[in-house]
Order: sequence, then C-alpha cells, then structure tokens
Amino acid sequence: MAIVEILEKKGSLTDVDLLEALKSVSQFKDLSFNELNKTLMRMEIAGLILVSSFTKGRRLVQLSKK
Repeated sequence: MAIVEILEKKGSLTDVDLLEALKSVSQFKDLSFNELNKTLMRMEIAGLILVSSFTKGRRLVQLSKK
C-alpha cells in the first residue's frame, strides 16, 4: 500500500525515484531494487499499477486508471 500512497501523492515516478521515496520511509530503508521489482510485478499482474519503459535502464511506474 505504501507504493500506491506514494504514487497517489507524487504521480508517475521512475523505478529509481520510487525506490528512493520508499527508502525515505523508515520501515523500507533496507528495501533492495530486486525486492521492489518483484513487488511491482505482482502489483502490475493484479492490475494496480502500470509499468512501462521510460529511458535506457529505467521504467515508469504509474497507477492504473481503473
């Protein structure tokens, strides 16, 4: 739910920016990029978010418009 809350407040973010925003919350300070990717994949399959290519090596994460 933290990812959804951050995206609601800040709008679309790159995966790197989202990781930094999550790490600023004390309970996620040890979150790895690999763990974030797994969570984003599960959320995308569930239809909560959309993940698309942004620039080389980065992806754009945004809330689904459902």
